[in-house]
Amino acid sequence: MAQRFGGKYSPDGASEKSELPPRKGFKGAKVDPVGARSNLLFLPPVVLGFTSIGQGAIGMGLGLVGAGVLLLGAWLLRGGLTAEAKYDARKVARRPAFPRKIAAAVLAGAGVGIAAFSKEPGLIAPIIYGASATVLHIGAFGIDPMRDKGMEGIDTLQQDRVSRVVDKAEVYLSEMRDAVARSGDRRMIARVEAFQTTARELFRTVEEDPRDLTGARKYLGVYLMGARDATVKFAEVYARTGDAQARSEYAELLNDLEQNFTARTRKMLLDDRSDLTVEIEVLRDRLHREGVHIDREME
Repeated sequence: MAQRFGGKYSPDGASEKSELPPRKGFKGAKVDPVGARSNLLFLPPVVLGFTSIGQGAIGMGLGLVGAGVLLLGAWLLRGGLTAEAKYDARKVARRPAFPRKIAAAVLAGAGVGIAAFSKEPGLIAPIIYGASATVLHIGAFGIDPMRDKGMEGIDTLQQDRVSRVVDKAEVYLSEMRDAVARSGDRRMIARVEAFQTTARELFRTVEEDPRDLTGARKYLGVYLMGARDATVKFAEVYARTGDAQARSEYAELLNDLEQNFTARTRKMLLDDRSDLTVEIEVLRDRLHREGVHIDREME
């Protein structure tokens, strides 16, 4: 069987110093929360809008209103699924400010009810159809998270500061991904995705302990902004000239960034462990003064 040639000197080959060893598997892979099921909900309003034409002024008006309500509900559902995925990905998170999935279910029921009323005037049938659509929508997609997660014992003001900084950092990562996609280099696109995974590990660490924000602020701000700018410049140059030297230098930059982010995350985790050890020792001494003795062999 024929095999594709590859190696250090092939067009897609890795240079000796510009690439990190490939990760085993794809760490950080995740499924798009907006799947085919939610996208299918954009089809009924289109069908309803077209079938309402020619039904008379009242029938057409009600049909178009129902289609608009269904379309708004489908759009809210996409936002609700995305917000829920972000909530699930974080160990510390606030519940969504607006329950978009619940609102989408209500709008789905309202849209179906309006559509039913346009075909069968009255109250009983539209209410039955609308209520059924709402229940089925909730059964298919669920409801929004209704409580904060991991916020016990955390200063809410400090956590809000962390959330704002992390949200801005996520914008930088998104802009990096969009920029490198314009280069058309699949290996660099995958390399940026790997760096995004490393950066998000730092994000999660800061979210779990907001006290780490001071030490990590330059990583979440200055460094990522510089990485975004460098990515934009690389994409412009490489898409126009295919300069191998620019590609190699950009790969080395990503390597340095990933190593620095990994080292910062590891340092914060070690500091957190040191703080925990100190707290345990202080608590043990206090219990000892109270006459409570803990057998170290049982710990």
